[in-house]
Amino acid sequence: MTDEKKNIKSEEKEEVKFKGKYISAIGKRKTAAARVRLYKNGKGVIVVNGVSIKKYFSASSVVIANQPLKLTGHLRDLDFSIIVNGGGKKSQAEAIRHGISRALVELDKELKTTLKSKDFLTRDARKKERKKPGLKKARRAPQWSKR
Repeated sequence: MTDEKKNIKSEEKEEVKFKGKYISAIGKRKTAAARVRLYKNGKGVIVVNGVSIKKYFSASSVVIANQPLKLTGHLRDLDFSIIVNGGGKKSQAEAIRHGISRALVELDKELKTTLKSKDFLTRDARKKERKKPGLKKARRAPQWSKR
């Protein structure tokens, strides 16, 4: 049984070798953090945690992560190696979007105005509010009863 799991894991991992210099950036959203490496002169390959982005995320999250590339027109000429952890899938996709945007600005300073206008460079720091004592959630009070 363990041999079967190992075979499945090895099939999931794609063997994509990234070589040469890269531009690194970090993107964050809620508790998710994405370490992005941008490689120039690529073919549009995006690898997230060793797996293709289309296998790692659902279609809607792939669209979120690719927004800065589509906006700037770099969808097919750059490669990305991304390590993301923490948070949920949507939060991870938004962290990747933030990291890719930062990496693109390091690549070309002129892209900053277009990315900033869409708020891709702004770190969305909203997090879940902590639970308070005596309440069921952060602000939800227990149901009041008259007797």
